[in-house]
Amino acid sequence: MLVIRAQLDSTIVTTTDLGLPRIADSSVLLAAPRGYCAGVDRAVVTVEKALDLYGAPVYVRKQIVHNKHVVSDLEARGAIFVEELDEVPEGETVVFSAHGVAPSVHAQAAERHLKTIDATCPLVTKVHHEAKRFAGQDYDILLIGHEGHEEVEGTAGEAPEHIQLVQGPEDVPGIVVRDPSKVAWLSQTTLSVDETMETVAAIRERFPELLDPPSDDICYATQNRQMAIKEIARDADLVIVVGSGNSSNSVRLVEVALEAGAKAAYRVDDASEIDEAWLDGVTKVSVTSGASVPEALVEGVLTFLAERGYPDAEAVHSAEESLIFALPPELRRDLRARS
Repeated sequence: MLVIRAQLDSTIVTTTDLGLPRIADSSVLLAAPRGYCAGVDRAVVTVEKALDLYGAPVYVRKQIVHNKHVVSDLEARGAIFVEELDEVPEGETVVFSAHGVAPSVHAQAAERHLKTIDATCPLVTKVHHEAKRFAGQDYDILLIGHEGHEEVEGTAGEAPEHIQLVQGPEDVPGIVVRDPSKVAWLSQTTLSVDETMETVAAIRERFPELLDPPSDDICYATQNRQMAIKEIARDADLVIVVGSGNSSNSVRLVEVALEAGAKAAYRVDDASEIDEAWLDGVTKVSVTSGASVPEALVEGVLTFLAERGYPDAEAVHSAEESLIFALPPELRRDLRARS
């Protein structure tokens, strides 16, 4: 088993812990923090606890988090993932994913007498509250995000008559508002911080009185993981980001790594997707993972590298995370009643 150390031994060695020839002058840097954030952990545990409490099946609308391995593991335990609520039999239990849902989805669940457990990340819920508050004050709301993303659909559903989507600076010239003095912006929580601020700057140039949300919508975990990859990508020959293709924050990490100076950066779901050709001539490798990625998948990548002559990883710490979110209240209530 590969040991992750805070610092590499300064002693020069010529073999790996596996007894294989070590690549000369090679290094592996490991971003910290990485992987699961508080919202993802809460959502996954919610489904696990629901299965334990109510028994299988427990239905989940959309992927609980954007990671195919997490979804597969929960399916093996009895979770059934559906796209829409009409696929859930009346009266059954359904969990809403960490990305949040529009009010219309809650209404549909009530009509079909479904028992709902809302695993929406509290940071996403905060954005929903901001959307309702701005709409209540009759602002035009510019939602920065990616069309079709579940989080964007959920937030836009809070005030569809007030919200218009802005995917980037290129959309700004086409924005039409009722009153330039009453415009506010919100954003999808998993975007690139730099990209979002670039879009905000372009919007503010058109609408100088643009109102900011009470606090930055980009979640702490997204910001921390982007800051961490910047730290270890500057001199990297290769950056490997572990995460699924539909994970917005994982895809952004690849972009951030390249912008920070990495010579090459790739996203993989797990070690099996690493192309051996990526390692040709590579001595400096940096590794990180998106906010919905179990640590075991990262360990698999490190083992893959070790088996090819790379040394143990050096963890580079750029932030500490201690935030924990309580489970959804409806699940806590039923857990208390069962105890």
